[in-house]
Amino acid sequence: MGKTILIVDDSESIREIIKFTLESEGYNVLVGVDGKDALKFLDGQTINLIITDLHMPEMDGIEFIKHVRANSNYTRIPILFLTTESQVAKKMEAKEAGATGWIIKPFVPAKLIAAINKVIR
Repeated sequence: MGKTILIVDDSESIREIIKFTLESEGYNVLVGVDGKDALKFLDGQTINLIITDLHMPEMDGIEFIKHVRANSNYTRIPILFLTTESQVAKKMEAKEAGATGWIIKPFVPAKLIAAINKVIR
């Protein structure tokens, strides 16, 4: 059984591209439409990596990361930010919240897989 990755993004097209890319590499994929929706997956099941957008309705990526890090089952899980945002201040805010890395949209699938391979356990 492959490793499980949770994708959190409010853009359906981005979710579909990432899901297709990851499933093609043998990963199991869980999908949340925003941070609030994705919280349902933090129920103790094994998740090996989270990829989250920054700007989303209901709960943005930074708030979502704070929730993930507050859950004792997921304090050490790698989290990649996938966003159009490139400001240093936002990167620092994300890092302080607990993000492991940062990928700028639009992304190249091969670079996404390379980034995942660097951080997934």
